[in-house]
Order: sequence, then C-alpha cells, then structure tokens
Amino acid sequence: MYPSITYLTDCSDTNAQARLTTRMAALFGRPPVVLPLGGPAPLEAAGLTLLDVLLSTRLLGEDGFPTVTLVNVAPRDGRWPNGAPFGWFGHGRHTVFTTYDPVLLDPVRRHLGVSSVSVTDARTVLAAAEWAAIGEPDAADLAGTQFRSLWYLPLLAKWVLDERPVPFTPVELPAPDRPDGVRVALVDNFGNCKLTCTAADLGILAGDRVAVGSSKVPCHERLSDVPVGTAALVTGSSGPGFLELVVNGGSAAAEFGLRAGDAIALQG
Repeated sequence: MYPSITYLTDCSDTNAQARLTTRMAALFGRPPVVLPLGGPAPLEAAGLTLLDVLLSTRLLGEDGFPTVTLVNVAPRDGRWPNGAPFGWFGHGRHTVFTTYDPVLLDPVRRHLGVSSVSVTDARTVLAAAEWAAIGEPDAADLAGTQFRSLWYLPLLAKWVLDERPVPFTPVELPAPDRPDGVRVALVDNFGNCKLTCTAADLGILAGDRVAVGSSKVPCHERLSDVPVGTAALVTGSSGPGFLELVVNGGSAAAEFGLRAGDAIALQG
C-alpha cells in the first residue's frame, strides 16, 4: 500500500490531468490528487505551495501517515537540454519528487532545512532499470520525451518507493542565483498577494505604515483588523507567517497590478 499521493503540476489542462491520473493509478493502484498550479507557473508560486504542503503535515496530534508529493514545474529557459532534471528528498516521514530548481526549492531550504536533493538523469535511470520490462527503444523515448512529468516522474517515484537501486547524484541546494528582495509568491483566489517575507524579516510591526510602490499601507496582524475597502499588509497563513498584501473586500492584485513572481518594493 503506497502513501497518499498529491501531484502539483503546471501541466494541468484536462487532457494532461486525465493522462497523469490514469498513469499514476496504473502504477500505484489508485489515482493521485492532481492539483493544477496554473501554467506556466512561476517558480515562487510552486515553491510556496510545496512549503505549505509540508507544513500542513505538522501538529496532527498523533503520528499520522506518510505522504508523497510530486511537483512538476517546467520553465523552458535553456539551462537544461530537455528541461530541469527530476529528483527527490525526504522531510520526516514524507517524500517529495520534484523538478530540481534552486528557486523552486528555496522555501524548503530556508524554512525546513532541506539541504540536498537526490538528482537523477532519466537516461541513466532507465538504462539501469533491469527490474522494469521496458525495452531500449522505449526507454530512449521515455527519457527524451517533452512530457517527462507523465512518462518519467511517476516511474521515478514508484521505483524509489519500491526501494529499487535508482542511480542518483546528491546535490547540495544552493541559494538561488537571482536578485534579493521581496516578491509576490502567489496570488490566491481572493486576489491577496502572498509575499516571500515575514514582518520580522523587514523589521516592521503592527501599526507601522509601509510604502508599497507609491502608496502607503498599514501593517496589521489579521485581515479582520483591516477596514473594508482598504489595503494593508497582514500576517498570512502561508509559510512561517509570510506577509500578504490585501484589500479587505477587494483584490490587492488588481489594485496594485501584481502577479505571481513580481518583485515588490516595500519600505518602512
């Protein structure tokens, strides 16, 4: 019996979800929960979602059950011949199989202490998979396909969970090579902008007024403290209390013209 499986992916149209669900059901005996990240998903949005998924396994009041999470985000930025490689890491009793990208994995590095990822090369893994009845021509197709999140990632997850001798390279997670600063990690369905920092990171307190671009907004502990129709920074529910830019009763994303991945200038 395999643990509960959640699949976070930016390849999430109906056709893709149908194929992912069916392939995973055929491999694991039951379908995963496939959750769309939207596509193309900003790495910050996927990274914060992964962090929140792992944080949600805390404070159960009991041991609970292990979980498996698959994450696929495929930025085609030319850094890899056929997209970023896939790997895996453990967090307590839980296992994550994911696209390897330092920006994507930075939230779990900083806030959960995930220091390394077991990174794989699809061709090497498939060539070594003597336990699998997959011929060489099909293995070459599996390794070279553009839809590796369908054909390769589920196999990787099953083989690791089955304790097969999957070849991998341990890779230390570096700090991402991008400018420091605050970004919009994701925009929720209310239009609230979840940011990549806490109030303590910026040295601000409830009651302070903070410049957001050309506007100044107050900082509050909770959304319920914000007058209806006004903008504010509040301590949100994501990460270790990341700030959220909100408009009570409205959309901060629309009011400030922000999208996931955008840099945002905050000044006390």
